[in-house]
Amino acid sequence: MEKSIIPKDLTPLCLFCFDTLGSYLFKKEAKFSFPSEFENISCPLFVTWTINNKIEDELRGCIGTFQNESLKTNIPKYALISSLKDSRFSPISKEEFKNLNVAVSLLVNFEDGKDVYDWEVGTHGIEIFYKNYSATFLPEVAKEQEWDKKTTLEYLLKKSGCREKLEKVASDVRLIRYQSYKAKIAYKDYEKHLL
Repeated sequence: MEKSIIPKDLTPLCLFCFDTLGSYLFKKEAKFSFPSEFENISCPLFVTWTINNKIEDELRGCIGTFQNESLKTNIPKYALISSLKDSRFSPISKEEFKNLNVAVSLLVNFEDGKDVYDWEVGTHGIEIFYKNYSATFLPEVAKEQEWDKKTTLEYLLKKSGCREKLEKVASDVRLIRYQSYKAKIAYKDYEKHLL
């Protein structure tokens, strides 16, 4: 997918995610229709929900797809899957709704890496494949965690379920790097658009 055809402001997609989850939780009709500027765009995506707590935002769900499919289909689908069916967490509740933040990441510029170190922290997301194992981290993960490349790869290998040491398998790991467009809003931003 070419960067130039994706609108720069992804806020309407975040608003639509809030609206989708809110209409599901409270059994109300959605307030927003799908944003028309994204109707004809297909690309991989992730939807991430966090909840405000006193120290820092806490992850409540993050699921997406690498399939190059319609955003009109996948944004509402993954808004609900990531908030209600991420197996690491209990489903998001009505009581949590007003404390949520949502982020939408549209994934672009997929390239095969020459080796496992052929990517830049803060610029690229990475997906690794080794035997029957695979896992991914979005571009912001390594930077937010203050990991270097080696540490990021070690965590990613562990996330995949593989228990081998990176040094032993690095030459056999296939890496795909990618970039993303991302927007994040809090419930209060969504609430402003309801008025």
